[in-house]
Order: sequence, then structure tokens, then C-alpha cells
Amino acid sequence: MRTHPFALLGLARLVAHPSVVAAVSTSVQVKWIDETPTSHTGTTFGLPWARGRHLANATEFSADAGTLQSWVTAYWPDGSIKWSAHALGGEESVKEGYTVTASGAGNSSVGEKARRQTGGRNGTAIEISESTDEIVVKTGKITASFAKQGSDLVKKIETASGKVVGKNGHLVLLSQSGIPEYEGDSTGIQHYKLSSKIYNTTVSSEGDGSARALVTVQGIHSTPANSTGSRGDWLPFTVRFYLYANSDAIRTIHTIIYDGDSKSDFISGLGIRFDVPLAGEELYDRHVRIAGVDGGMLHEAVQGITGLRRDPGASARSAQYNGTKTPDKSTWDTRVSTRLQWIPTWSDFRLTQLSPDGFNIKKRTKAGQSWVKIPGGTRSGGLAYLGGATVGGLAVGLRDFWKKYPTSLDISDSTTDQGSITLWLYSPSAEPMDLRPYHDGLGQDTYAKQLDALEVTYEDWEEGYNTPYGIARTNEAFIYAFDSTPSADRLSELTSQSNEPPVLYAEPSYVEETGALGTYWKTPEATSGSADAAEIESHLDFLIKFYHDQVEQRRWFGFWDHGDIMHGYDTDRHQWKYDIGGYAWDNSELSPDLFFWNHFLRTGRADVYRLAEAQVRHGGEVDSYHLGNFTGLGTRHNVQHWGDSAKQARVSTPVYRKTFYYISGGDERTGDLIHEALQAEKGFYLVDARRKVRAPDVVYKPDPTALYLDFGTDWAGVAAAYLIEWERRGPRWEESRSKLLETARTYPDLKFGFVTGEALYNSLTGTWSPPPTDPSNNGTASISHLSAVFGVLETLDQLFSHDPTLPSAFKDAWLDYCYYYSASNAEQLARYGKSFGKVNLRQGHARLTAYAARERGNASLAARAWDEFLNDNSADELGPDDPWSTVVWKGSDVLTQVDEADWITTNAAALYGLAGIELLALVGVSEGGNGTGNGTLVGR
Repeated sequence: MRTHPFALLGLARLVAHPSVVAAVSTSVQVKWIDETPTSHTGTTFGLPWARGRHLANATEFSADAGTLQSWVTAYWPDGSIKWSAHALGGEESVKEGYTVTASGAGNSSVGEKARRQTGGRNGTAIEISESTDEIVVKTGKITASFAKQGSDLVKKIETASGKVVGKNGHLVLLSQSGIPEYEGDSTGIQHYKLSSKIYNTTVSSEGDGSARALVTVQGIHSTPANSTGSRGDWLPFTVRFYLYANSDAIRTIHTIIYDGDSKSDFISGLGIRFDVPLAGEELYDRHVRIAGVDGGMLHEAVQGITGLRRDPGASARSAQYNGTKTPDKSTWDTRVSTRLQWIPTWSDFRLTQLSPDGFNIKKRTKAGQSWVKIPGGTRSGGLAYLGGATVGGLAVGLRDFWKKYPTSLDISDSTTDQGSITLWLYSPSAEPMDLRPYHDGLGQDTYAKQLDALEVTYEDWEEGYNTPYGIARTNEAFIYAFDSTPSADRLSELTSQSNEPPVLYAEPSYVEETGALGTYWKTPEATSGSADAAEIESHLDFLIKFYHDQVEQRRWFGFWDHGDIMHGYDTDRHQWKYDIGGYAWDNSELSPDLFFWNHFLRTGRADVYRLAEAQVRHGGEVDSYHLGNFTGLGTRHNVQHWGDSAKQARVSTPVYRKTFYYISGGDERTGDLIHEALQAEKGFYLVDARRKVRAPDVVYKPDPTALYLDFGTDWAGVAAAYLIEWERRGPRWEESRSKLLETARTYPDLKFGFVTGEALYNSLTGTWSPPPTDPSNNGTASISHLSAVFGVLETLDQLFSHDPTLPSAFKDAWLDYCYYYSASNAEQLARYGKSFGKVNLRQGHARLTAYAARERGNASLAARAWDEFLNDNSADELGPDDPWSTVVWKGSDVLTQVDEADWITTNAAALYGLAGIELLALVGVSEGGNGTGNGTLVGR
């Protein structure tokens, strides 16, 4: 045991609750988390506000920017603004940051109509018109028309000068009924070509609509009427188009939900296609640009006049290379101008990225002729342009192009009056997408066998549960319109912005002061002052860098995989356990998502943001279900993201996506996921989580009025969704509030409160009652090491902060759990008549002890928290005696050189990160320590 002196915060500081917030300035600064972009095409961001500071119905926002649009995304219970969203129109000259000012009454009613959006309108405003057939949006630089029926989502894109540079934008799906088991065997396999079929198109423009418009198109993929071969409609989609004032770009969020049978419904290509009008443009003035590596750009023309045996002239060659109109042909050397008919014209271009490490490019003169290879590279930026010097053109870019391989960019029919660009989200050049189970069940035809198998591979398998039916994937793409071929530098800049869109974020200290995202984190500056605190900060930084580097070195990329990390490590193979049951993909196990987001909140670092954002786009989509009986639930960690039979809200919980939702300004797709999490109530009824392990003497029939739930792995996930729904006043906000209040009222009636572990929950009302093992409520003491490691502390703290009037007995019951989980066996026995024995994950639970210490002003308990953090000494902990360094493995020992930290598991990393951040905030070291300025942690 480490038993060195400890210098706590002063008791007054320890007792002070962050929900009591001092006056906060009405002016808030936001800055770019990366370097200031040279320009941007429009952005949306969110800002938190302290309770009672600004009433939603009496507040106006302004900014020192061009076009600002503002709206409210969350409310405190008193009706004051908790979170606001702000959209900025495109800017060609970008500031390092902006100041947003909220003007209006504080905690007093003005009685005026809501005025949430004002100010700073020096730029062009969005214009929207709508008819029975289409929606038209004008940004000042482009006009885009969106269809309400048919197959074309985007009817046309027109520049301000009147040039139509894109049209007939639709989705493409290539599908087949099977996969050949050996090369050349395609017997009986049917192939289908499908296109988008629109069900519904809507437009929304929050607030006054001055800076941003959102067009949402929903539909399904269908076989065109004139197609040979047909299959039923499948693969529903939602595509959102974001258009900003003074911008020539359209941000596109594309979501598909897999609703097929993994054994017979195979995706062999998935794309977005636009036609590009080229009529009237000379073939030698038509340009193709494709992004290469690190800002590189392929310069090609449909008919090349450079490198010929005869020189047309330097000015003509330079113009073609740079994408400007060539001089009149009469000025060229006649030895070229009279022989243009002999110079090949190139109709089609294709870049294919089949791995994260390499892409190939090729072109051909027309269908039926051979392809000619173009030198390729490693990682394409994922942007392609087709257009002309005078008619203009279109560029499309896919974010994370190489990270979500296999992908492709196709440019076709460039020699005709109407060419096309296809952005393949899943490349038809790759093998068909295979979502079948990776094993046949291995004879596990009873629960006993399945539980026995769990003992060796850690995989909880069950027939029918290892299904991808209902999983989703969201991709982000950008569409850019041009009056003429842009410079390569401009396209390179847009490629960078497409892959890392500029993000605005307030000062972390301001976000902390508002209390709008929990009271369990502080900035590193606020918790500094000792060598021990600095050591923890260095360890947090080490873990962030380690996982950032592991994603790269271990190639955790791919259409379904990007955004996840691995769970356990095989020290013999120097490899993460990618192929061993429940040790493979992590699926948010023990909350690495929360660790990353909490660290971003306190630091504002771009690298942390990108890591956490990728998890949002993965965990809420691929690891969770959006159709079928499992809707609202997620899947426990497995070799395949959807393979494990444990379907629980602990994975789908929106607490992992809440930070992103608010700081992004209310990302609409994430909002969908939050609503879906509410459907876990029905999922609990359809999927009995305890079906395999329930005691044989317990007769239990799932019923919506009496669901047998664990408070942490089950209820907490839905509670997080309830809370966000209440905050943002969504369609079910009053129901959600009522259920949370009813839980707060009835849960303390359980004799042992949270220590009961599992009890009966009425999903219609939010009422709790004793478990079927204790119908008389005599008291059942049952704890699980998993209950408090999936965001329940963070959710409850946010709930307590949101509504401080909740019954004190509810909070007391939670603080009892926080205190007694890691208390001595004697204390547990005295309180509950039963000791808990040896508990697991003490380091992760140290933050519960710290939470109780702060809330009760107990310095001794704070010391105990630090002891638990530093002296867990179990498999899932990290400590000062660990190496905190990596070892390089290379040569014949490994497939490729890697940095190894065989002392790290993702469980341990997630819990160390969470506990370290929260202990520093809740019971951190004093600034002065013992008066020498060298405060230390208990146990050191």
C-alpha cells in the first residue's frame, strides 16, 4: 500500500456543488479546435448556458460574424436555455474565433414572443421555396432543387450565374443473392441494380432560417421499372442535405439500415451518383480532378494536349493543366490543332481504394476498350471533380474515404454531353459485403452449452441473435458546385475540409461553469498544482495517443469497423484478440466513449474530438439496432459487432453520444438515435436479458408493467434518453420527465435502494417495485461490477443537476450505493446484513466513492477514493507502477511493426481515464497542498 500524505481540497471547496453557478457572461467565445481554416462553407455548433441565465422566450443571439442563425436545443426545467445551436454561413475570410452574445432577460419573464435568432447578418440569407413537386433552396452561390417523389433526390444544382452543374442526383445499390464459394462459381446467384425511391422529402430551417436549411429525404432502394431482373424493395435510407448561406457546398449525411437476410441479401455496391452537364465544352477544356495523398491532386483532361509529339504552345498546355480555358485554337501550333481527331478522348476514370493502404486509378476511352493504369498511391483524399473551363462542374468528396474502405470514385461518359460522377460508399470492385455469421454455432443448441462456451471464448452466442438485421451506417459526404474548373489548390483545401470539417467549440472552462454537461469534470488547469495530478494528466494523454496510434497501426478501419477499437490483447501473438469471441471489437464496453468525450470537454483538443466523434458514428449505428425486435438495444462486444446474443441498452445508451449531440448544434442523425434509445423499453419486453442465467425457482414473464431490469446496464440507458428528451423537449418529453420523476419517487421505496441491483420496472409509468425474488420487500442485497460502468453515474449526476428538486431520498439511495460498493465487508454487513465479498473494478468505482465524498463533504471518504484508484491491483486497472510506455515489435515476430503495451486492456484504459478525470474534479488535490505547493494524492 502507498500511504504517503494527502492534501485535500479545503472542506468548503469540497462541499461546494458546481450546480450552483456564478453569474456567467452573456458573451461567449468559440474557437476552431484545429488551425483556423482559410475559408469554410458553413458550420453549426452548440453553446451551453447556466441555469436561469436566459429565458428561451426572451433571448436574442448575435455574433461578430456574417450570417448567424440560432435556435434552442435544450432547456432547463425553469424554461431557461440550457443549450443553443448556431449556424454560420460560408465565409471566404475566416476569423480565429467568434463571440456569440445572448441578450435578454435573466430569470424573470418578459412575456415576449420567442426571439431566439438575430443579429450579425452582413451576408446573404438562405431562401427556401416549396411546391407540391420540389423544394428549392438558394444560398446566394447555388440553387439546389430537391424532389419529393421519384428516384432523383437532387433534381439539379445551379450556380449563381445560372449554370446547371449537377442534376439527377440519386442513390445506387448493387445487390446479389449469394457469394461464390470458390473462384468462378456463380451458379444460381442473381444480381440486381436498384436505385433510390423517395417516400418523403421535407425542409426545415430552425429559427429565422437566415444561415442554414436542412432538406431530409427518406426512402428505400428499388428496382427501376425498366430494369431486367427484379427483387423487392430493401435497404431503407435517410439522406440529409445541409445548405448554408453564401456557400457553394452541400453537406450530406447518408444513412442506410440493413434490413436483409445476411445469407441471401448481399450488398455489392452502394453509391451516390450525379450527372454533370458538359454540352458546349470542348473536349480539351473538360477537366478531371481526383484527390490523391496528403493534398495531392490528379490533373487530367478528357482530351489531353500536353506531352504530345508536337507542342500546341505553352499557353495552351498551361491552361489545360491549370483548368482554365485554353486560348483560341487558331493560336495553337497547327501541327496539333489540325490533328485533334487522332488524340484519344478519355470517357471514364476510376479510383478504387480496397484497403487503407493503397488505391489504384485507371481510365479508358470508352466501354469495350481496355483500361489504362494511372500510377496510384496509398490513401486517397476521396474527392473527385468533373467539369469544364466554361460550363462549370461538380466535385464530390467522402469523409474518411480510405478509413471506410472499400470505396471508389467513378467518372463516366466524360466525352458526351452529360457525364456523371459516382461516389461509391461501398465499392463494386470489392468482394460483396459479407454479413453472415463467422461460425455456425459450434453445436451450442442449449443455454448450458452456450454458457459453457462463454467460459472459454467469452462469447455469448445464441441462434438468431447474431444478426445484422437492423444495424445502420452513416456516412458524411460533400457536394461542391463551381462556375468553372477550380484550382487544384482549392480542391485540395476542400478535400482536407471534407475529411476534417472545421469545428467550433467554446472555452472548456466556460462549458464547465455552466454545469450543462455534468459536474464530474474540470479543466486540467483547474485541477493542477501537484506532481501527482500532473502524472495522472500525463497518463491520460498517453492513453489517448496510444489508442490513436493503435487505430492506425492495427488498421481498425473499414465500412463497418471504422470508429471502434478492440477489447482485449493477446500477448503471445502480439495482437489484439480480433478473432476470439467477446474479446474482439469493444462495442463501448466499460465506456471508453465517455473517457474520450470527457477528456475533450476539458481540453478542447482536436485529436481527442476526432477519436470520440468516430465512436459516435460507429457505436450508435453499427453496434445498435434500428429495426426489428432489438430496436433501441445494442450488442455486447464480439468478433462481429452484432454477433453477441447479449442485446442491451448499456451499448445503445445515448450518454455516449450526448456531448457530440449538443456541441454539434443538435446533429439530427444523433437525435434519431436518441429517440430510438427510448424504444429500448419495448426491447426489454421482447428480449429477456436474463433468460440464460435466471434462477430456476424464479417464474418471470416479461411484461411492460413489470420488467426485470438492472438499474445500471438496463434502466440507465433509457434514463439517459429520457433526460435528453426532457432537456430538448422532444415529442415524448413530458412522458420522459414523468417517468424520471416517478422513478425518483419510487426507487427509494426498495428497502436496499440501488443495492437491490435488479427489480421490477413499469415501463409505462416509471414506477419501481421489489424483484420477484423478494416480493415482500424485505431487502435483497445484490451488486454487479457492471452496473455502474456504463454511464449511470454520469447520467444521474446530470439528472440531479438538471432538476435539483428531485426527492432527496433518491439521491441518498444513490450515494449509499456509491459509498458501500467498495466499503469494508464489515460496513456492508452492518448496513445490509450481507457483505459483498471481493468486488471487481475498484479503480473504476473509485469515482463513485469520490462522488459520495464530494456530495457529503467527507474528507476521509475522499482519501478512500484515492486509495481505491491507486491500489486496485486487479486485471482491469492501471497504476503508477505500470510502464506507461510502449515496446516496439517488428521483424518476423509480427505481421507489421507495432507499438505494444501488453499491460493495457480497453476495460482498464476506459476506467482509468474516467476515474482519473472524475477524481481530479470531485476530490482533487489542493492548489497549495500542505502549503508547499506540492499537494499529493492519498496512497502515494
